[in-house]
Amino acid sequence: MTTISQIEKHALNIRRNLLKMIHIAGSGHPAGALGAADIMAALYLEIMNYNPKKPHDENRDILALSNGHIVPAQYAALAEIGAIAVSELWTLRQLGSRLQGHPVRTLLPFMEITSGPLGSGLSEAAGMALGIKMNGARRFVYVIVGDGELDEGNIWEGAMFTNKYALSNLIVFVMRNNIQLDGDTEDIMPLEPLSDKWRSFGWDVSEIDGHNIKSIIEAAERARAIDNQPSVIIAHTIPGKGVSFMEGDYRWHGKTPDAQELKKALEELK
Repeated sequence: MTTISQIEKHALNIRRNLLKMIHIAGSGHPAGALGAADIMAALYLEIMNYNPKKPHDENRDILALSNGHIVPAQYAALAEIGAIAVSELWTLRQLGSRLQGHPVRTLLPFMEITSGPLGSGLSEAAGMALGIKMNGARRFVYVIVGDGELDEGNIWEGAMFTNKYALSNLIVFVMRNNIQLDGDTEDIMPLEPLSDKWRSFGWDVSEIDGHNIKSIIEAAERARAIDNQPSVIIAHTIPGKGVSFMEGDYRWHGKTPDAQELKKALEELK
């Protein structure tokens, strides 16, 4: 078992590496990726069942990243577990690289879906979960979605489908960071009362601090114990987490740090 402090150190390294990646690429989405680092670290280092050397093992758990623009956090997490080399991280968004700006399922181990168009990941994951259930397997499908993409109608189609088939092997993490591309979620398209919305669709709901590793792990354990309905974990996260001048600022949704900003950010993430 990996300790909480060890997972926290990996999450810190994920943050440092994803910022370097985005800076070198000159393009990317740092705010959401920084906010997802703790969830990514907890999933890959403690929660999910998989073998880093067997990415296509039919007994593995699955992670579907629906808000694909934060994929640098996933790439950096894969480097932490040794699934890819750290040196490959610096090829982000380059022509011919396996590490594109959004996940491409066929290019890299553990990329379970190709995502980019927001809102589609939940429905894709629901199909996987139904197939696993029909096969009688004991495997879990984890999905990460952003709160901004909850504006998409196909999220709620997926939510209805998942409840209809009682897919208790599907666990969704909603990154509730309250921002999207050009402002606050509650100004653009109000989501609250968000927990009540998910419950009305027949889901079990829990809310956690998305930067508390212990809470993330415990919420996943609780969700795995439920056997008659899907589960959603609303993880309250801070966009730009760990970097003072990025935290809570929607303008860093898709802004690349320059050399001086990168230097300052890395100093804060020591």
